[in-house]
Amino acid sequence: MKFGIHIGISQSYSDPKLISEIAYEAEISGWDGFFVTDSLYGSRESVPVCDPWVALSAIAVKTKKIKIGPMICAIPRRRPWKLARETVSLDILSEGRLILGVGLGSPAKEDFERFGEDPDNRKRADKLDESLEILVGLWSGKPFSYNGDIFKIQQSTFLPKPIQNPRIPIWVAGEWPNKRPFRRAAIWDGVYPIHDAGNHEPGLTPEILETIVKDIKSRRVSGAGFDVVVEGKTPHNDKIKTTDIIDSYHAVGATWWLEWIFPGRGTLEQNLNRIKEGPPILK
Repeated sequence: MKFGIHIGISQSYSDPKLISEIAYEAEISGWDGFFVTDSLYGSRESVPVCDPWVALSAIAVKTKKIKIGPMICAIPRRRPWKLARETVSLDILSEGRLILGVGLGSPAKEDFERFGEDPDNRKRADKLDESLEILVGLWSGKPFSYNGDIFKIQQSTFLPKPIQNPRIPIWVAGEWPNKRPFRRAAIWDGVYPIHDAGNHEPGLTPEILETIVKDIKSRRVSGAGFDVVVEGKTPHNDKIKTTDIIDSYHAVGATWWLEWIFPGRGTLEQNLNRIKEGPPILK
């Protein structure tokens, strides 16, 4: 079981330098990963928001070992060839520590419709699937062309390749019980299930996670390792309860626990203290 911090990079956490310093504290405190949100506008008016790629670049320079990545990258509002350049550059900058969390992106009304982009879930899902095929093709460093329903690419060779081999790991987010995101996740390297979109309390119970894990296992073709990522909030200063919570998810297949840190959870000092306590210890 690995443990990471997932931080909302808006409001009082919208300064990339501050985010990199928090990531450094997470690394020296023993956490395995540090992940940032990817929201263009968000659900509230006039809220400061940080660009995730700038924040991740600052984190990559400030840290040495900790895994990093967006959680999740809203691929349907990005051009996949531009994202291919960004992700490879970040993988090289971090010396092979990038994990790419992907999904449709939310809120659709604010981050898509507001800027004249189609918020329809099905159409965004089609964009996501084609974009993932393009990313992997361009990451290969070999001549690649693509003729999809949405994207068309003349033969191109992108260099350099990512440091990681065979490629940068991809975790797929999805809201249960929608089936398409979990069929998609089974193809890639990990799943980040959400049971109550927009609510970071663990509405995803261990029982629901067990069902999801069984569903994905029935679809997996590859025998390669696969991550199951659970996010939630553990209580401060109650290590026994924290261990009990995380053990219940680990028992049904979770491989990562992400501690959700956001501006409304507490003061910066309180959240830093939680991070400095280090990751939970399993039984």
